[in-house]
Amino acid sequence: MLSLKLPQLLQVHQVPRVFWEDGIMSGYRHPTSSALDCVLSSFQMTNETVNIWTHFLPTWYFLWRLLALAGGPGFRAEPYHWPLLIFLLPACLYPFASCCAHTFSSMSPRARHICYFLDYGALSLYSLGCAFPYAAYSMPASWLHGRLHQLFVPTAALNSFLCTGLSCYSRFPELESPGLSKVLRTAAFAYPFLFDNLPLFYRLGLCWGRGRDCGQEALSTSHGYHLLCALLTGFLFTSHLPERLAPGHFDYIGHSHQLFHICAVLGTHFQLEAVLADMGSRRAWLAAQEPALGLVGTLVTLGLVVAGNLLIIAAFTASLLRAPGSCPLLHGGPPEGGTRAKHQ
Repeated sequence: MLSLKLPQLLQVHQVPRVFWEDGIMSGYRHPTSSALDCVLSSFQMTNETVNIWTHFLPTWYFLWRLLALAGGPGFRAEPYHWPLLIFLLPACLYPFASCCAHTFSSMSPRARHICYFLDYGALSLYSLGCAFPYAAYSMPASWLHGRLHQLFVPTAALNSFLCTGLSCYSRFPELESPGLSKVLRTAAFAYPFLFDNLPLFYRLGLCWGRGRDCGQEALSTSHGYHLLCALLTGFLFTSHLPERLAPGHFDYIGHSHQLFHICAVLGTHFQLEAVLADMGSRRAWLAAQEPALGLVGTLVTLGLVVAGNLLIIAAFTASLLRAPGSCPLLHGGPPEGGTRAKHQ
């Protein structure tokens, strides 16, 4: 009878620096794990297990929401609904890509970087996916048919290239200059988020202090929850709390990346609810203001951005594969006393 043995776990001083996480002292998988070992490790308690499952399970939730909405009577046949469906595609993709990255990132240093290149690419596509429903349903009245409205989706497409390129590049200096790496990666995702949410920030400013007397500019409660979750997500990503305050105490449960995943998924859930609220409450008004987005143009834009992001990832992957095995990016020096791990 075939028996499978769960992989052995290591302490921080037993793995190369490229695998270190700030404040995480134990629960590391072997840095040259097989694909089977990586899959098996998702069923034992490691410092990545909760990271894996907090994005694997939501993948199926968002896929269920996509199929439920797309299967509604006449939903796919109506152009008004297409931007929502386009948003849900990368909303399903990014948690799945993150789950895969955390699962297989311990196969080798090169595999680790490539896994996260793909993870970053999926996140950049999600940032573009957000732009489609915002352009279709959430624009302030004074912006309709204006230059910003016309350029909103094309600019979001360019932002996705910037997001992927900058976030992938940020992995190269992270051992020698972890602070610079963190700044670059944070900027890579903060800028597209701020741009995508400009319509919401503007509507929020118009309605501030006016209660519900905002007409079509009123924001639903879900919009507020989404922005709050986004704020918490950014804080957790940059602060590495609580594990930074008590290294080794949150190795398996409760460290910032797990909380970051949970807040990100909750933010996407509330974002979907907010988009549905705008779709319903503003539909009659929008129908009199602007034509629906064309499906062909929408799919062409999405396809070109997917191809462009894959080319960017391929370029960084090729550069990584050409690097010699002695490159610090692929190994790193010995632990400094085994008391501190690097920033992801």
